[in-house]
Amino acid sequence: MAQTPDPPSASTGELIRVRGLVQGVGFRPTVWRLARDLGLAGGVRNDGDGVLIRIAGAAADIEAFCRRLVAEQPPLARIDGIERGAWDRAGQAGADFVIEHSAATGVHTGVVPDAATCPACLAEIRDPDNRRHRYPFTNCTHCGPRLSIVRAIPYDRANTSMAAFPMCPDCAAEYRDPADRRFHAQPNACPTCGPRVWLEWSDGTVLDPAERGAADAVAAASALLAAGRIVAIKGIGGFHLACDAADAGAVAELRRRKGRYAKPLALMARDLDVIACYADLDAAAAELLRQPAAPIVLLPARPGSGLAPGVAPGQTTLGFMLPYSPLHHLLLADWDRPLVMTSGNRSEEPQCIDNDDARRRLGGIADALLLHDRDIVNRVDDSVARIMDGAPRLLRRARGFAPAPLTLPESMASLPPVLAMGGELKNTLCLLQDGQAVLSQHLGDLHDAATAREFEHTIALYRALYEHRPAAVAVDAHPGYHASEVGRRLAAELGVPAIELQHHRVHIAAVLADNGYPTDGGPVLGIALDGSGYGDDGTVWGGEWFVGSYTDLRRVARLAQVPLPGGTRAILEPWRMLFAHLDAAFGWDAFQARFGGLRLARYFAKRPVDLLRRMTASGLNAPLTSSCGRLFDAVAAAVGVCTERIAYEGQAAIELETHCRPLDAVAGYPFDLGGAGGLRVLDPAPMWQSLCEDLAAGAEVTQVATRFHRGLAEAVTALSVELAAAHDVGTVALSGGVYQNRTLFEALAAGLRAAGLRVLSHRRVPSNDGGLALGQAVAGALLLQATDTGRESRAALPRGD
Repeated sequence: MAQTPDPPSASTGELIRVRGLVQGVGFRPTVWRLARDLGLAGGVRNDGDGVLIRIAGAAADIEAFCRRLVAEQPPLARIDGIERGAWDRAGQAGADFVIEHSAATGVHTGVVPDAATCPACLAEIRDPDNRRHRYPFTNCTHCGPRLSIVRAIPYDRANTSMAAFPMCPDCAAEYRDPADRRFHAQPNACPTCGPRVWLEWSDGTVLDPAERGAADAVAAASALLAAGRIVAIKGIGGFHLACDAADAGAVAELRRRKGRYAKPLALMARDLDVIACYADLDAAAAELLRQPAAPIVLLPARPGSGLAPGVAPGQTTLGFMLPYSPLHHLLLADWDRPLVMTSGNRSEEPQCIDNDDARRRLGGIADALLLHDRDIVNRVDDSVARIMDGAPRLLRRARGFAPAPLTLPESMASLPPVLAMGGELKNTLCLLQDGQAVLSQHLGDLHDAATAREFEHTIALYRALYEHRPAAVAVDAHPGYHASEVGRRLAAELGVPAIELQHHRVHIAAVLADNGYPTDGGPVLGIALDGSGYGDDGTVWGGEWFVGSYTDLRRVARLAQVPLPGGTRAILEPWRMLFAHLDAAFGWDAFQARFGGLRLARYFAKRPVDLLRRMTASGLNAPLTSSCGRLFDAVAAAVGVCTERIAYEGQAAIELETHCRPLDAVAGYPFDLGGAGGLRVLDPAPMWQSLCEDLAAGAEVTQVATRFHRGLAEAVTALSVELAAAHDVGTVALSGGVYQNRTLFEALAAGLRAAGLRVLSHRRVPSNDGGLALGQAVAGALLLQATDTGRESRAALPRGD
């Protein structure tokens, strides 16, 4: 929370500037109420910098006002800074305090994320005597759509999709009354004047709720779901596809129609009591579910709970969220079991946001569509979070969190503005300016053409929303990334440098920024573990140790390299990585001679081993990789988990972790530590020896999975402790998609702390590639600043790797 500075001495009037998330959250009414309580005069208005307050009265009362403003700010507000200065009231008339019209100035404030329905609005839609009874678009300044409906700053109704719905007299009176919680609530509406909802069959025929004995379209949709139908539902930031999560037939049919055969499906439940019937729910997870962001939270599943087995095949966790809009609350009001609430798209496509697009793309999946006529301006997917190592961690940052600005260390306040393009998978954008980083909502994988188009649309949107004029564009150094290609092109159009940054160093910069690590905080040991990224030497990195800070990270260790036979195909077909690791650990002939009787050895009798051997020997379409993610794939394949092919990114590793038991129940597999030329190498060859011996002795999958996780955690810890001592470093920074593995992450973090090291890990942004853009923005801006300070040509900027 922001600290209130000391006021100017002996002042009877002040100008008070409040920065942060202070627009569209009821901040001006709070200012108005406090000023009137204290008998102060003046006015308050929104502008591009936040909120500006002109206030006059006794100095003691102004001081009390400032204290209370911090203590009593609205629920969705976030004060990042308060600046106070003298105000000469000479010639100002009147002794009242008023709320003034917004001022059109340069944009330096934030857009507030969409927020879940507040208790007061929920009570209204449940009250038969309230004029908003069962109205699906009820909201106030404490809740409702924000980013999903905004087109421009300042956040006024004319700049949102609610401009199409003129307010009725009753709503207009609420909107104008500073004492009402709907004062200047831009999406304010009621059944008389606001958006409407209807239900239609997939052929476009509108369904009359009365003919089905339903009170309204939402109740009719609920009845269809109870009858085993699949319904497409237009929500706040996009469409969902819904069905009864306990109906095995409906879930299987949804998967078949959607083309999503393995990836877990998200669930929505009426309340925490319902969730507790299907998943283990502790206080921390319950608090996370109840946040205004209302994310999907991954929870341990209760065996035998009665959910359809197709909801989360091969998983021990379920992804639950609570209703976050009035429409969802009304839909689930009578449900004592969850609904599947998965994204409204075909597999790997972006979520639908437009009615006509939904009719076209979802008409063959859903039996009916629950539609409304409020435009979704910006697609905002559901956020995903998990409690790990005792704290909430975001796995996908979207609805409810984006685009709330991320505060950065004070030492970054003067950094030049930079636009960062993110990575190719789990893409997000980042705008850095005024000492803050604005990370976009999750956009998705840019391999999909529709997502790639939305990526470019979102670049234009955010630059317009924030009037962002970048001094440089930061991109991943990978020569084939679409995001980097677009970034280089944009930099050329703007006449600014494109700064190329190495993927894994950016991961470490991201976790430092996530933790507010100061630029003068000294070197850290960064451990980047993920699936893949383009390395300095043209090989595929993914298991790297660095020493340094934001822009001077020097690689000091890595996992042993093995070929990636078939390139991208090896990522999709884990048996290829299994072959590469076995060949590297034993030599293929020696492996066959010693372990030829194993099931996994016999598996390769039907695979083109000779071709793979020639590929790996020649390096043809078999680049070397130090990827930790691919090591997980190989171990999973060895025990029969996703051996043939994965259906979604990380599936093999995710399902391997589900077989783990407490790590202290077994001894970990051994790893070897070697290396030459100052670069240490962690080699899994001894692990493969022990693993194959376990399989030969009849070991179960559980034993192998648990021993692997423990052995890897111990080996990474031991190497990291050694490196920290060698380089006199006391802080370790962890980043990369592998840290979404709760078993490994918690074991590693505990081991490092036990050795006396400080551990920095992600909380506000994902450890996966969804956080890359933050690291790019900060590292790129620091490099640009250093170059300018040295008065060198920006065109000669270093790559930063």
